Amino acid sequence: MPKIAILGAGAYGTALGGILADNGYDIDYYDPAVEREKLKDVVGDAEAILLCAPSDIVMRLLSHLPKDKFLIVASKGFLSEEAFLEFSDWAVLSGAGFADDIKASKTVHLTATDVRLIKMFAAKSVKFDTTKDRLGVLMCGALKNVYAIKAGMLRLKPNTKKRENYIYAATKEMALILNENGANPRTIRLACGMKDLVLTCGINSRNYRYGVEYSVGSGCQPGQTVEGLAALKRIARGDILVPEKAEILRGILEEFENEIK
Repeated sequence: MPKIAILGAGAYGTALGGILADNGYDIDYYDPAVEREKLKDVVGDAEAILLCAPSDIVMRLLSHLPKDKFLIVASKGFLSEEAFLEFSDWAVLSGAGFADDIKASKTVHLTATDVRLIKMFAAKSVKFDTTKDRLGVLMCGALKNVYAIKAGMLRLKPNTKKRENYIYAATKEMALILNENGANPRTIRLACGMKDLVLTCGINSRNYRYGVEYSVGSGCQPGQTVEGLAALKRIARGDILVPEKAEILRGILEEFENEIK
């Protein structure tokens, strides 16, 4: 029975792990929050490594991982491929689906950059689209969190023209940013793009809720992970090119100038 090492034992990691277990894989978790097991013991005999921890934690773990195993990036928050180029075999799994939806077998839509992922995560409730554009999928997963923060600040409500207009503008802007940075702008049409953006710009999203809290003068709580804020910090330090026409993103960067220094 092939073993999959899952780095991140939170809601999303255990949700994806449940699918893998149902499909006959032997699952072993590494929880960086409690370090209940040594990392090398978990990944040593694994066939593949699934990244589900927050992006900042993943960045600290990458140098300790074997470079010859199949690496699956399900963590969202990365704006470039650079961190993964040392790995000989890696792919991205992203898309529109909260952990609770996956666990409840509600329909979720995912984007896979490798057809092996479709077999590994096959389930009646999981719908796939595919692309070879790993960079575009990574960028969509990071950028949609940033735009979700702004959606929360604006208190955008479902089924309103204001929210519909915002989603349309954000989608166009994300495509522009992907193109400027060498990714395929059409990737925004996949589950990792527009579908995930729509899902994340809603009340069940941590980034949306953070935007609401920020708008009333409340910031991050101790231990709270807000991937959109982490992505903003990376954008501010120059990890990607921001086109002049990306007015929403430029406005967010200006608004959060003090928080992302």
